[in-house]
Amino acid sequence: MSATDHTQSKTLSSSAKAGLMRASTASLHTILFKRGLRNTFIQGVSKINQGAVKMVGQAFTLRYIPAREDIDTVAAFKDPKHPQRVAVETVPEGLILVNDCRQDATAASAGSILLTRLDYRKCAGFVSDAGIRDSEHAATMSMPIFCAKASAPTNLTKHHGVDIQVPIGCGGVAVFPGDVLVGDHDGVIVIPLEIAEDVAEEAMRMEAFEDYVLEKVRTGTPVIGLYPPSEEAQAEYKRYVESR
Repeated sequence: MSATDHTQSKTLSSSAKAGLMRASTASLHTILFKRGLRNTFIQGVSKINQGAVKMVGQAFTLRYIPAREDIDTVAAFKDPKHPQRVAVETVPEGLILVNDCRQDATAASAGSILLTRLDYRKCAGFVSDAGIRDSEHAATMSMPIFCAKASAPTNLTKHHGVDIQVPIGCGGVAVFPGDVLVGDHDGVIVIPLEIAEDVAEEAMRMEAFEDYVLEKVRTGTPVIGLYPPSEEAQAEYKRYVESR
């Protein structure tokens, strides 16, 4: 796909986004597992922000292949068509820049300058299965940042950017442009765009029920027959919802 062809075919509704903001990645994984989707959790990636962050947005993808010494020199960054730079300057507001670096964190995929630029451009988050540079600065940012680890070497030493807005693999999970990513303290879940609205609705119901379950468990109720609920527990929950 051309570096300038960034058409988004479908966008997530504001109500679905609000529902996913409330849902945990743990709950979302369970919902997707019930639908037969097992490989939805990006492996080896965690948030670097010091404070609590919740990330919800659609994927804007960037794919790398292994670097080659005669091409990936420092001079490569002078090229205005360098895919990494183009991605940073064209990712639409509210989308998440997702990097496929083949799970190689021995080099960075961004540093403080590019991350700050993304934050200024109101990018909804940054996800990479490689490292990031300037991690101390990145940790203080409000934009959600999820990566494998801190890594000082520049991306040119290991990663050669080639494609924008194509299907990629990030942390062993397939990510298609427009897919919905949700990130929290546990990590990042990928939700296929085609089912994201339905998943968001189910997640709201699931989170409400689990809040109820936690209230019961805190007051001494055993989990057997409560979670998952028996017919009696379901009836009791229905009465609880109606009373509220």
